[in-house]
Amino acid sequence: MTAVDEQSRPGRGSASGIQVIARAAEVLRLLQAAPSGLTQAEVVERIGLAKSTVHRILGALEAEGLVTVAGTRGRYRLGPEIPRMAASVRSAMIVDLRPYLEDLSRELEETIDLSVMEDHQVVFVDQVVADRRLRAVSAVGAGFPLHCCAPGKALLAALPVAALEYAVPNRLTAETPHTLTTRPELHRELDEIRRTGVAFDREEHTLGISAAGVAIRTAAWGTAAISVPTPTQRFAGREQAITDALLQAKERIETDFGAMKPTP
Repeated sequence: MTAVDEQSRPGRGSASGIQVIARAAEVLRLLQAAPSGLTQAEVVERIGLAKSTVHRILGALEAEGLVTVAGTRGRYRLGPEIPRMAASVRSAMIVDLRPYLEDLSRELEETIDLSVMEDHQVVFVDQVVADRRLRAVSAVGAGFPLHCCAPGKALLAALPVAALEYAVPNRLTAETPHTLTTRPELHRELDEIRRTGVAFDREEHTLGISAAGVAIRTAAWGTAAISVPTPTQRFAGREQAITDALLQAKERIETDFGAMKPTP
């Protein structure tokens, strides 16, 4: 990729300003996928802009508290303003999506989870619990590894390729005998999830529990995942019904809130 300095482009003005905002957003997304931080040189390498342009963008973001510099090597990370903004967006997302979760739970008579990606984990931010004696329930606020649960794999499959490499840890822990523990296995499964739109966890995180999940991407609040965890004995006979209901819910939500264009 050829480095380009935005200052040298013709036709500066409003169009140039919009492009700078887009580049700053690209930097923030890159840092989001690299919780340990990136040096300025690493950002330049991955974004493909001139060093001077990246330096100006990082300086402006740091001045606004959107990025911070840590460590002796000057590694840039997301700054303190990001969590405050994220909390506001997350609260709005939970309120907006609650009726859809309730509808899905009534339709399937199963627990429905809403989750987001934080660092190398899926974190559950809302849940509608099924009115059944035998049910699967995870505490709101709990975190699971991304590679071995349905919402985690759905969220990984929705990431841009560049961000995916940072989101997946080098060592994939074996939570059960069914967990995928190598990157090639995981990448093959993520390719299938991109094709079908649905991720599965067949006792990969917890023995006796299986799940299906989908990523939802909206212009209103970005990317999240909706998943249906069930006891495996019940999941086996209802996999297609759960899959169909999840895909229909995904379509309704993205239609109602505006689907976000995928990032390559």
